[in-house]
Amino acid sequence: MRLFGEGPGRRRTGFRRLGLVAGILLLALGAAGCAGGVQGDEVRSTKERAEPAAAGSELVELTGGNNVFAFDLYRTLASEDGNLFYSPYSISLALAMTYAGASGDTASQMADTLRFPISQDSLHPAFNALDFELASRGKDAQGDGEGFTLNIANAVWGQQDHEFQEPFLDVLAESYGAGVRLVDFRGSPETSRLAINDWVANRTEERIKDLIPPGVIDGLTRMVLANAIYFNAGWQYAFAEGLTRTGAFHLLDGGSVDVPMMRTTEGFGYAQGDGYQAVDLPYKGYELSMTILLPDPGRFEEFEDRLEDALVNRIIGQIAANQVDLQMPRFEFESQFMLAETLKGMGMADAFDPSTADFSGMDGKSCLAEHQECLYVRDVIHKAFVSVDEEGTEAAAATAVVMQTESAKPQPVRVTVDRPFIFLIRDGATGAILFVGRVQEM
Repeated sequence: MRLFGEGPGRRRTGFRRLGLVAGILLLALGAAGCAGGVQGDEVRSTKERAEPAAAGSELVELTGGNNVFAFDLYRTLASEDGNLFYSPYSISLALAMTYAGASGDTASQMADTLRFPISQDSLHPAFNALDFELASRGKDAQGDGEGFTLNIANAVWGQQDHEFQEPFLDVLAESYGAGVRLVDFRGSPETSRLAINDWVANRTEERIKDLIPPGVIDGLTRMVLANAIYFNAGWQYAFAEGLTRTGAFHLLDGGSVDVPMMRTTEGFGYAQGDGYQAVDLPYKGYELSMTILLPDPGRFEEFEDRLEDALVNRIIGQIAANQVDLQMPRFEFESQFMLAETLKGMGMADAFDPSTADFSGMDGKSCLAEHQECLYVRDVIHKAFVSVDEEGTEAAAATAVVMQTESAKPQPVRVTVDRPFIFLIRDGATGAILFVGRVQEM
């Protein structure tokens, strides 16, 4: 696995794509001049990406804050019925690059909304350290990483005649591995849009196409900051395709639909509490896992209403090895969001207001100054896709099974995921939640 801001494409694994996501941040401003070290068609700091230097406590604080934001955002997005899938990590990362150029009340609102718990001087190195941690995942999956892919990419595009502040370029280079690619939004907005969409498609193995729709980028756009995450992994324990049977998935309105239900009995992480069951399914190498949160029948809304980072942490802390007779559906769907109004409502309105935005750290200009063309956030677009099935899940016995080989085999706990549920894809070592999903419809 490789982490990159630039670089060649990645090889495919033999497994079906499990999940991937791309986040795009659009900013509009007036014209200016261009500064910085120009390398071909890119303005880039002379500094290289830094070796991780964040203290362990700062990494813990960052991850904790990101996870709190993940469920703040969930409560807002979940107000609409239906399936839901997004990457809070991708959104946090794209907005962190933007935060590097924010000042004054704009910066304060962004930090409060995004739950950034530490100062700018510590935050960006902590994001860099977390990215390097995640970049190491998968090396032990099959010796050479076969069967597991987690790739993270950052990129920034800017108007070719616009001036960018050197400290901002330094942060992009040192903590995010990115420079500013020069394009002509003013003269060729459609060409620029297509180039950005092509980059996103390439970084997500062609699964996220046409992310930015026509008309979103126009002659007033001056900068686009993008993050893309691609995840592809096989289960550590197999769902044998021959055991998949048609079964009922019960909907919130009392109806049901027939769906293909996978089944396996293995040693999984398991927890049970007031109104829910939780089962933890490891991916190859045991470094990342999918945690399924299954509310009891008739209690989905009640459980969802109290869903927050503190509750998830308690549940994860209670998970222990157990034999689990697991049935769960195959599923595949995608979500797309225009997040400007959502983020305004969560508390960072100034960033989207051309009369109050202060991104002077990017170009030296603030919207608070009179008669000055300035940067402000126009929109945030987020799109995600997830597919879960039996493929890539076959593996040797897990630790839970080995631990039980010298004692009588216990009666397995039955977990039948035949009703709406919530799921997380998270990194075990750091606790970082990379993806959050909800399945209500099949």
